Amino acid sequence: MSANLGKGSLSFIGLGLNDDEGVSLAGLKEMESADVIFAEQYTSSLASGALDRLKGRVGKDIQLLGREQVEEGSAILRECEGRNVALLVVGDPMTATTHVDLRLRAEKQGTRTRIIHGASVLTAVPGALGLQHYKFGRTTTVPFPQEGFSPTSPYEVISENRSRGLHTLVLLDIDAENSRFMTANEGLHVLLDMERRVKGGTMGPATLVCVVARAGSPDCVVSAGPISDLIQRSYGPPLHSIVVPGKLHFLEEEALEVLAGKPKG
Repeated sequence: MSANLGKGSLSFIGLGLNDDEGVSLAGLKEMESADVIFAEQYTSSLASGALDRLKGRVGKDIQLLGREQVEEGSAILRECEGRNVALLVVGDPMTATTHVDLRLRAEKQGTRTRIIHGASVLTAVPGALGLQHYKFGRTTTVPFPQEGFSPTSPYEVISENRSRGLHTLVLLDIDAENSRFMTANEGLHVLLDMERRVKGGTMGPATLVCVVARAGSPDCVVSAGPISDLIQRSYGPPLHSIVVPGKLHFLEEEALEVLAGKPKG
């Protein structure tokens, strides 16, 4: 879709994981043919300097947008009038409802849309641990605790998944404006606090959990063990994710022992 389409086009380009090396050749070609390039990093984030390196590779400016600008969307949609616009998204573009909404609005105004998929944490984390993707239930996100805002919905999702024998991918909050990323340690503390409030018996010091740090990077760290052990470890720079396993297949059990250091038994 490099040709001008009259009413313009909007390409959602997945950047993959970790840094500027994760984008596909198709993604790079789409960026090179774009008249305007936007990027957002509030749903996830790349390593420091990655966007600047991408600018150098494609020889074009990349405008970084904040959360409100992407959700409101008018600036992006306005540029699509008679022009080819690209929106760069960390991971895979359509894993966030905001991007689906933006795509629908673009199509309704007569703008052609295209998706260039990228590697996603939704598949990378299970793969790094050796867990079977089809055995995951709903994904949830643990938010930063705030005064007057302490939802227990992540705990409830984990409980529901475990009752069905399913694993849970637990994403951790990002405060992009303040460059703040929840660590796995913080996330585990929040989950234990939810257990203390709900008293549902789902999470405790002996509960088996997994931590994956910097999925998709050369220095990816994977660990599995009881919360009491993993909550004390250091996993290095962001981004971190947590997995709470459900019922393990014997190959999954072996994978966690071999790949992530899970204690036997």
